Amino acid sequence: MRNILITVMMLLVVVVLFNNIISKDATGTRSQVERQGTAANKYIESLLP
Repeated sequence: MRNILITVMMLLVVVVLFNNIISKDATGTRSQVERQGTAANKYIESLLP
């Protein structure tokens, strides 16, 4: 029973960390990758004739 409780608590911690680090609206990793990808696409498009 104790092992199950510890596992569930660790999964909750992972979910909270994921939401705060990856999925955060403006400063999360996901938005930064999308922003830099968009900038890279625009730069590549500007190189094409």
